[in-house]
Amino acid sequence: MINRIVVLLISLCFLTRGYASNPIKGKIKVLIVDGQNNHTVWPKSTIMMKQYLEETGLFTVDIARTKYLNNSEENKSWLGYANVPEGIEGKPKTDLDFSPKFSKYDVVISNFGWRAASWPKKTKLAFEKYVKKGGGFVSVHAADNSFPEWAAYNEMIAIGGWGGRTEKDGPYLYVDKDNKVKKDYSPGKGGTHGKREAFPITIFDTEHPITKGMPKVWMHAPDECYAFLRGPAKNVTILATGVSTKKKPELEQKEPVALVVKYGKGRVFHTPLGHDTTSFECVGFITLLKRGVEWAATNKVTQTELPEDFPSAEKTSLRSFVLPK
Repeated sequence: MINRIVVLLISLCFLTRGYASNPIKGKIKVLIVDGQNNHTVWPKSTIMMKQYLEETGLFTVDIARTKYLNNSEENKSWLGYANVPEGIEGKPKTDLDFSPKFSKYDVVISNFGWRAASWPKKTKLAFEKYVKKGGGFVSVHAADNSFPEWAAYNEMIAIGGWGGRTEKDGPYLYVDKDNKVKKDYSPGKGGTHGKREAFPITIFDTEHPITKGMPKVWMHAPDECYAFLRGPAKNVTILATGVSTKKKPELEQKEPVALVVKYGKGRVFHTPLGHDTTSFECVGFITLLKRGVEWAATNKVTQTELPEDFPSAEKTSLRSFVLPK
């Protein structure tokens, strides 16, 4: 009888996957979801992330794309086909057939953006269940502009911008002039940014696996530094900050540029960085992405050695992206 109980318990361990505690055997399975993004760097940025991850030897990456796309002539070649059913200038259209099998993957990366159409209800519920039960999620740049009316999604990303986000959606989140995390409930729109420019990244949490061992300050390639993002701001830890040209002088706030969020048993890595090809080629961004995806999937980071070309406090460092032959 005891032997039968032991066998039953072992079987249950295999059937109920423990994302939060069990190590992942083999390569980490990654799904990138995209299809509607106001940034013309997509879908190239999806291919860039796929290549960055797979070249480590730690990940395998699939892509799930909505049927209705926004696109431009510039990046049709990255899609591999020219038929574009929907443009961003028109009303975004929901793809009712968009239903990725999230449970097949250890972590999902969103490369959606502003004005992306809502997902079908069944897909949203499946995604909520996936993350809540321990699946990993990574939000990159404009993915925090997406889905302002989706309450669970906003809890996952902690803070977001645009899409009509205001004080009704939660506080602004930033690090104040005294280097304290601040939740600011004052009224106002969520989301703004200054011009694209290089700016220093300051590591706020030096002990988190994603940022541990990074220089305290390093120079990020020209990018948009999002400011005044707001949302539920629950169960969130700020890892790194940047100072936007849109800051209020009296606040002297430092904006989160890398943060992690706990959602149920799931782990979320959120970076507002990554506006265009130049920012995606930044070695600091690439390192954050690789580490963030691994941590969201496994709760640890094995990529502890920094690349030799990691940026310094004074100088950016970029790698020109080239597709393998």
